[in-house]
Amino acid sequence: MVNFTVTEVKERVLADNDAVAASVREELKEKKVFLINLMASPGAGKTTTLVRTIKALQREYRIGVMEADVDSVVDANTIAQTGAKVIQLHTGGSCHMDADMTKRGLDAMGIEDLDVVFLENVGNLVCPAEFDVGAAKKVMILSVPEGHDKPLKYPLMFTVSDCLLINKIDAAPVFHFDMDQLKENVKPLNPSMPIIPLSSLTGEGFDAWITWLKKEIQTWQK
Repeated sequence: MVNFTVTEVKERVLADNDAVAASVREELKEKKVFLINLMASPGAGKTTTLVRTIKALQREYRIGVMEADVDSVVDANTIAQTGAKVIQLHTGGSCHMDADMTKRGLDAMGIEDLDVVFLENVGNLVCPAEFDVGAAKKVMILSVPEGHDKPLKYPLMFTVSDCLLINKIDAAPVFHFDMDQLKENVKPLNPSMPIIPLSSLTGEGFDAWITWLKKEIQTWQK
């Protein structure tokens, strides 16, 4: 029998990433900069939600945004119109941001004049859930058209997130979205996670989201 070594490459990659993420988080904590990793599927309303969130916060906080995409500058152009500091990050085909990419993005943007930074991660419910980027909090958006069954299909995303925003609730009657069933599907994965229904189009539910977010920012910056 031929002897050979088996190396679990993914485990090593994740371990290396976690070490960088811990370093990023420690630096941000020292500088009192609150980083939010915002994750969702394409079309769930990340950018629209982010625009309304920035407008609600920008009188109290200096805000920066890192827009991560495989290509294009569409979202960065949209965010720039809010007056927030923004940088576009191209992932070179990668389906997610990792801690090293996030660190380089923060260094390139500069955080000395910022209190809060949003990372709008690449749009999907799989890869971003696996990689810690060093954020203070992970927030995911599930849009009503995606359906209440998504926790069953993408359990890791719902397990690792700190807050779940249910966007496009204004469209719930059209898509027969069952909020009670969604909560039942989430409960075994993350029973203590806040679930906040809202509409980034109408603003419904945003008070609850902003209240939660401000509390987390204040706790981080103490």
